[in-house]
Amino acid sequence: MSPTLEEVKTLAREAGAILRAGYGQVHQIEMKGLTDPVTETDKKSEKFIVTYIKEHYSDHSIVAEESGVFKGTNGSCWYIDPLDGTVNFSHGIPIFCVSIAYAENGKIKLSAIYEPMRDELFSAEKGKGAWLNDRQIRVAEPKDLIRSLSVTGFPYDQNSYEMKRGLELYKKFSLNAQACRRFGSAALDMCYVASGRMDIYFEISVNSYDIAAGALLVEEAGGIVTKFDGSPDYLTAPISVIATNKEIHPTVLRMIRED
Repeated sequence: MSPTLEEVKTLAREAGAILRAGYGQVHQIEMKGLTDPVTETDKKSEKFIVTYIKEHYSDHSIVAEESGVFKGTNGSCWYIDPLDGTVNFSHGIPIFCVSIAYAENGKIKLSAIYEPMRDELFSAEKGKGAWLNDRQIRVAEPKDLIRSLSVTGFPYDQNSYEMKRGLELYKKFSLNAQACRRFGSAALDMCYVASGRMDIYFEISVNSYDIAAGALLVEEAGGIVTKFDGSPDYLTAPISVIATNKEIHPTVLRMIRED
């Protein structure tokens, strides 16, 4: 049995209500790494989503940020980021969301990303389009890099090669694109590309649950999503990601490949 898009959207909204209720409160913060926090709200949101899936789709696999991987018995899999933007959330910055994707046999079929502070629900269904609330969305179509607004993110390991390379690319896109932003939520970065607010999203090191829902949004909005090497297999580790329109994608690939 498969879920419907309305079901996934409702799940995202209800989990988002948990985030909204927790926003601005004093949090119990644990550190998964030197700069990688998790709050009780992350855990509460994830427990709500995972419990629903296990109750209604007990044979489905689940890949979730906090609880890890639950292996089901068929080819269906859910990718869950219960609070994407935890650093923002824990500091009282209202840029965060809940991200849910549903896949069958390795192909993402449904996705919903809910940003509760602005009540923005981004959703997509394979082959049927992408929406922001009830409005269908499309990627923007700038043809020149200098007219393109880019956005990126950085890994939590500040001493890693990925951090060094990410900073190099941030500088490169800051100097060669219209500008380069960093909002702190990969899922929202991809929503903004899908809705035409941003033109390019790139990041050197992410997890499948970070980008699964957003990738379907970009693709259904007419864009393209690949790894840094151009491969479309963006759910297989190690994961790097480029999301943009089809015309400027080759330029972005060249920019990233140049030393």
